[in-house]
Amino acid sequence: MSSKPALFALLFSLGVTIACDKSDSFPPGQWIDLSYDFSPETIYWPTAKPFELKTIHAGMTEQGFYYAAYQFCAAEHGGTHIDAPLHFARGHKTVDQIPLTQLIGPAIKIDVSHEAMADRDYQISVEDFTAWESSHGEIPDGSIVLLQTGFGRYWADRVKYLGTDKRGAEGVAELHFPGLHPNAAKWLVENRKVSAVGIDTASIDYGQSQGYGSHVALMEQDIPAFENVANLDQVPTTGAQIIALPMKIKGGSGGPLRIIAFISHGAQ
Repeated sequence: MSSKPALFALLFSLGVTIACDKSDSFPPGQWIDLSYDFSPETIYWPTAKPFELKTIHAGMTEQGFYYAAYQFCAAEHGGTHIDAPLHFARGHKTVDQIPLTQLIGPAIKIDVSHEAMADRDYQISVEDFTAWESSHGEIPDGSIVLLQTGFGRYWADRVKYLGTDKRGAEGVAELHFPGLHPNAAKWLVENRKVSAVGIDTASIDYGQSQGYGSHVALMEQDIPAFENVANLDQVPTTGAQIIALPMKIKGGSGGPLRIIAFISHGAQ
């Protein structure tokens, strides 16, 4: 028996709508990688150590075959990654406890690039959500909400992307990038039933946040956040299907995330 029908059945059970033809192929469309690679250039929070890849062995062995193996060291929260609810909500879900149904499903995208390009400290508002709904209808239950600020164009220039290249507490004090306003996060969790929220900046809260109210509002309701999401300019406003699978760290507050989108022909 082909493995494709089983895969389709699994994805369908998780809420992903996938059609197939007689050859069991995906419908016409394309896959978009929404993840940045991990390297010494990967952007991390100013207080976190950068990604490190150490060579264990790379070359020919005494037995005559080539062998390569590496060891990596990385903070949970850096590069394209997920914030599990535990990150800002005591006793809530760790990254390994997040249901797959919240990580795989349909996406809607709200583009505030125009506003964010004019104001590095722009915070996505309730009005941005209601304006989107006035054009596209109410955000469907189970949606993964993607927030495009346009800051992905600055990756991996730390100064342009974060507002500073300083490290430590001094760097945190000088962070300037857009995010989701806490009032908008509260509106979202109180009025809509979304699975997750993703953004193309280093944090779901804007750079100058002191209380991280958007993190708190989302994560107290067990809604994870995807941060440093890549290529949101290639994702349509509606019609994309998202698969966002983090490293399954037992008890973790987050972890590296491989997130991809399937864009069927006709998505807008």
